[in-house]
Amino acid sequence: MRRLLPKSLFGQTLLILLAGLVVSHLIGAWIYATDRENAVRAVGGLALAQRIANLTQLVEDAPAEWRDRIVAASSDPTFRVTLSAEPPNFAAANDQTSVSQVIEKFLADQLPKRTAQQIRVAIAGTSAPPLAFMHDHPMAMAPMIHAMGAWRGLDASIQLADGQWLSFATALPDAGPAVSRQFILSMAVMAVIILAVSIWAVRRVTAPLGGIAAAAERLGRDVGAPPLAVLGTVEMRRAARAFNEMQGRLRRIIENRTRMLAAISHDLRTPLTLLRLRAEGVENVEEREKMLATIADMNGMIEATLAFARDEAMAEPRRSTDLTALLASIVDDMADAGMPVTMTPASPVIYDCRPAALKRAITNLIDNAVKYGKVARVSIRSAPRTVEIIVEDDGPGIPEDELVRVFQPFYRLEESRSRETGGIGLGLAIVPSIVEAHGGELTLANRSEGGLRAAILLPR
Repeated sequence: MRRLLPKSLFGQTLLILLAGLVVSHLIGAWIYATDRENAVRAVGGLALAQRIANLTQLVEDAPAEWRDRIVAASSDPTFRVTLSAEPPNFAAANDQTSVSQVIEKFLADQLPKRTAQQIRVAIAGTSAPPLAFMHDHPMAMAPMIHAMGAWRGLDASIQLADGQWLSFATALPDAGPAVSRQFILSMAVMAVIILAVSIWAVRRVTAPLGGIAAAAERLGRDVGAPPLAVLGTVEMRRAARAFNEMQGRLRRIIENRTRMLAAISHDLRTPLTLLRLRAEGVENVEEREKMLATIADMNGMIEATLAFARDEAMAEPRRSTDLTALLASIVDDMADAGMPVTMTPASPVIYDCRPAALKRAITNLIDNAVKYGKVARVSIRSAPRTVEIIVEDDGPGIPEDELVRVFQPFYRLEESRSRETGGIGLGLAIVPSIVEAHGGELTLANRSEGGLRAAILLPR
């Protein structure tokens, strides 16, 4: 059941509104049908009660020898009137609703007490109007009969002042169907209007949440992304302002770190320069060369560390780039330098990226493959939603427990700490940050036939 429920805030809020709409419509329809039924019954019963009261008063005031003729003239197949000395024997009524009580009270109020000594009213449910009524009015009353639906038998007897009983038998039309076509149409129109307004309101309230989520994704790729627009409700505005303040603090932290590293690098260059000058004055050539090499290594480490921090903080603008052409230029440059690098031919792939940063990441991967795997084979694959750049080599691979650790700064599998054999451990550390800034993913895997496979998966 939970799998069928919407997962988004918009869907859940809309579902709650729809559930409330359905429940309110059902309750409203039930109240409407109940009140309508009672109203129709009461109005129809009171109309007949008025006729009964008028006829009763006429019979009561007429001379005794006229009563039979008045009763006979007033009676017809749909409204039967009888006058007898004995009280009527009503069939057991199956409806003791408020309608019969209303009619009885109305007759008692309309007739004087000397006339209406006793009043009896009974209503019995029937499925069709009286047969005589149908026989005498087949065409004229057919539309009304179809609209009314069920009919209810009305029997009323009133004891006159002289003790005689004046009885009436007729048919009281029922309320008809509680739910009509017009009622369904009106409810449907109201439901559509309320649903449209609800969708608009919920989307207006929840839309800023999607903006915050998108801004958080952009922040994960680029700390220098544009700030979030402050829109929506008071709570959304507060959240947007807090998000922008957080982004500003992160940017300042990174900038401060970069400036600190630059300052340290500058401060270290001065003593390194003095050491180089003093080393050049050493008369022992072998010792002098070792000292100069050590100083060069230290200077290289400082430069690489500063470049690593600068690349993480750099906000290069994005632009559409042909990744195939970018790869081809890298491979051609390395091949011209005598490195064993090849590329599988591919069609142009246009991608919105930071070309300089992406070029550096790919160059580091290829350089690592050549250094440790003897050769580097580069290929690019394009899919509707992703672009994959692959670099393979024929080296010994990397132990499975080391595949993740090689991306850590200053971590090297080669333990000699020599720049000729292992560098300083920042080459691969730069690549994940560049790939993640593009929203992509970098993976390393050992090939079954030997060697390492590095793959950059970029989303379109």
